[in-house]
Amino acid sequence: MVFGNINNLAEYAFLPENVQKCFAYAREHDLLEYGKGSHEIEGKELYFNRAEYTTTEAENRFWEAHREYLDVHLILSGTERVDVNFIGNLAAGRYVEQEDFLPLEGEKNASVILQPGDFLICYPSDGHMTGVQADAPNLVKKVIFKVKI
Repeated sequence: MVFGNINNLAEYAFLPENVQKCFAYAREHDLLEYGKGSHEIEGKELYFNRAEYTTTEAENRFWEAHREYLDVHLILSGTERVDVNFIGNLAAGRYVEQEDFLPLEGEKNASVILQPGDFLICYPSDGHMTGVQADAPNLVKKVIFKVKI
């Protein structure tokens, strides 16, 4: 996983071209203007989900990972905690292929606090629990770029 801020992209020049396309798209478009839901950039190879939700306690959230896509979470407004752990440290449920969703169970290894401009890239080996409140419930507006691997 990679944690950074979109204002420091020169430090992340090593990231693959399709990930760089996510950042370029974010710089060229006002993502807050997009409605909630899925938006294609390059068909099923590269798209994003625009989401809005109020963060809550970890007990109300769930672990997940993906096999076909990596996630690039980019916070537009609000503050969100994302708990993380490697899938090898978590118990895996039954993979749902049509949703590219691997449910997981277990405990966090670490947490990342994301604020506007921050991003978190989660690879297939990275279990993540999004939507967790940092200090108190908070309205988060974000995009999750889905990059086909």
